[in-house]
Amino acid sequence: MKQKLIVGNWKMNGSLAANAALLQALKQGLPADNKAGVAVAAPAVYLAQIQAELAGSAIDVAAQDVSQHEQGAFTGENSAAMLKEFGVRYALVGHSERRQYHGETDAVVALKAQAALAKGITPIVCVGETLQEREAGQTEVVVKRQLAAVIHQVGLCVSELVVAYEPVWAIGTGKTASPEQAQEVHAVLRAQLAAATEKAGRVPLLYGGSMNAVNAAQLLAQADIDGGLVGGAALKAADFLTIIAAAQ
Repeated sequence: MKQKLIVGNWKMNGSLAANAALLQALKQGLPADNKAGVAVAAPAVYLAQIQAELAGSAIDVAAQDVSQHEQGAFTGENSAAMLKEFGVRYALVGHSERRQYHGETDAVVALKAQAALAKGITPIVCVGETLQEREAGQTEVVVKRQLAAVIHQVGLCVSELVVAYEPVWAIGTGKTASPEQAQEVHAVLRAQLAAATEKAGRVPLLYGGSMNAVNAAQLLAQADIDGGLVGGAALKAADFLTIIAAAQ
C-alpha cells in the first residue's frame, strides 16, 4: 500500500514558544512504528527554528510558499534555493489563500512548482473550486484547468509532484466535502495525471478541506485519497496525532 502523507499547514500562526511546545508534543506522540510521511509547513520566519527542532526526527520541514524567481529585486519573496538551506523538503504552491488574496494565477503557480523542483523541493500543488464554481457545476473544469497549467510547465517531472485538492468552500468554514465528494474529484485528478505520465500512481493526492480528527479516517479510506493537507487541526498536537494515526 502506498505511504500516506500528512502535511500540517500552520498558515500565519505560531510563536517561538508555541512552536517549540507543539513540535515537542508531536515528536513525543509520533508512533514508534509510524508508516506515514509527516511534514509541517511553517511561516518562513520560523523555518530555522523548525529545522533545528525537527533535526533527526521523522517529521519533514515544509514551506507555505516559494518564489518563481531565483533571486533579485523581489521584496518579501523567498527563493527555492533559500528554502533548501533550511532543510525544506516540500513547498505549498497555489494555496487558495494565495490565489485569492495575492492574485496568483495558474501560470504563476506553475512557475513556482517548476522553481521548487529545480532545487530538489517537492511542490504541493493546491487546486480547488469555490462554492460558486461548485454550485455552477464547474468543479471538474476548474481543478483540471489549475492542474493542467502545472503539468504543461513541469513536463516530464509530473510524477515528482504532490497534489492537494482543497475545496475552497470547505476551508476554515467547518464544512467538509463528504468522503464520496472528495473521492470523486481525486479520481478526476488521478485520471488527468495518468494521461500525462505512466507514473501517476506515485503522485500523492492529498485532501485539504477541513480534515480533522473526526473525519480523517473516513477520508483516508477512499481509494484516491493518499493523505491530507491539514489546517486548524495541525495546530493542536492531539488532533494532528490522531490524523497521523488514521494514516497508518
